[in-house]
Amino acid sequence: MTSPKIQKDIINCCAKETTKCIIEELGHDYFGILANESSDVSQKEQLALLLQYVDRKFEKVVERFSGIIHVGDTTALSLKEEFMTLLMDHSLRPSMIRGQGYDGDSNMKGEINGLKTLIMNDTPRAYYVLYFAHQLQLTLVVVAKNNDSCGWLFEILANLLNVVEVSCKRRDMIRESQAQKVAQALDLGELKSGSRLNQELGLKRLGDTRWGSHYKSLLNIIHMFPTIVEVLVHIGKHGSSEDKFKAQIVLGSLETFDFVFMAHLMLAIFGYTNDLYVALQRKEQDIVNVMELISYAKIGLQKVREQGWEALLNKITSFCVKHGIVVLTMGASYVPQGRSIRFVEQITNLQHFRLDIFLGVIDLHLQELDNRFNERNMELLTCMACLSSKDNFSSFVKDKVLKLATFYPKEFSSLDVMSLELQLDIFIDNMQSDNQFRDLNDLLNFL
Repeated sequence: MTSPKIQKDIINCCAKETTKCIIEELGHDYFGILANESSDVSQKEQLALLLQYVDRKFEKVVERFSGIIHVGDTTALSLKEEFMTLLMDHSLRPSMIRGQGYDGDSNMKGEINGLKTLIMNDTPRAYYVLYFAHQLQLTLVVVAKNNDSCGWLFEILANLLNVVEVSCKRRDMIRESQAQKVAQALDLGELKSGSRLNQELGLKRLGDTRWGSHYKSLLNIIHMFPTIVEVLVHIGKHGSSEDKFKAQIVLGSLETFDFVFMAHLMLAIFGYTNDLYVALQRKEQDIVNVMELISYAKIGLQKVREQGWEALLNKITSFCVKHGIVVLTMGASYVPQGRSIRFVEQITNLQHFRLDIFLGVIDLHLQELDNRFNERNMELLTCMACLSSKDNFSSFVKDKVLKLATFYPKEFSSLDVMSLELQLDIFIDNMQSDNQFRDLNDLLNFL
């Protein structure tokens, strides 16, 4: 049992038995495929494949890991061949695929030669739905990359983390300094004590695929701003020569109106999208609820765009006054911080911060949300949501259910659709008039 060879044999046997149980549970029913590619520690490209289907009791949708494939290249054609080989090894028919879910890379979602297109060419009913959470992540990534000021902000945040989070000693300095300030505020009556209040805060490592980390980091940085400044000053005076230089540069950027403005603006934007981000991470998420959250996020951002300038500027001004940061006069000429004036047009502070940054960033964000959550798969999901039993079938719309049927022409012929139109009238009348179905919230309650 201590032999590596025997251990590998046991693991392989367990894997085969587990896979066998999964395939038996799936049987010959329809299924969806989920996949993601990434490199392992040896830099070999790996493709993980999951199967998604309804269990035998019709109680829930399950996702089962079915294998990892080593791929020599990540072209769509190569990925498809590996996909089909793995499915055939498990005696699964590609014709039974009824859904695909990947990330937003061009080799996966490309309209001409992407993996989802190649599979749909063989199985037209295998509709592709991009991961909702990943769509939101990509929206925020595009905003950061397409706006210079956003890119500058996140570069400063990355530099800050590299300075203060590089050692346990510096993390302890932040904790100790913050604890002292909390104790002083409690003594002065500025904070209340109690359960779950005044908990220890830290700085989150940033990542493009985890934009919730950006929101939490911005929250903590604004909340702990005096503490962070104090630690940076200490490093700038007593650190090594290299660390002194880095700390002084980061501190110089933090104590500017530009940084405070961008931090508060992005915090406001993340505030409206964070609930959506968290909701999209849940395993059991209701389609109707997702659609509503997307709409609420767009409405919230549009409201900030139209009515939020004065409130945001007042909050930023108060923050700057409280922490001794120079407040810029909106009518004066804009002078960029940490960047050459050669890259900036001769404009006023009001034009820069309100037009270029405030309106520009929000408009870019709204545009990306519209682009990424306005595809055909959204129509497919919206039509499916009409079958929800929640609130006495309040989401039911007959025309959308009929539209859903047209997406599957091999299951619903033109005659079937004509019959379905009459059957749906009878169905909804029965459902809404029968007290047995009045309190249904999901399919489980049918059983």
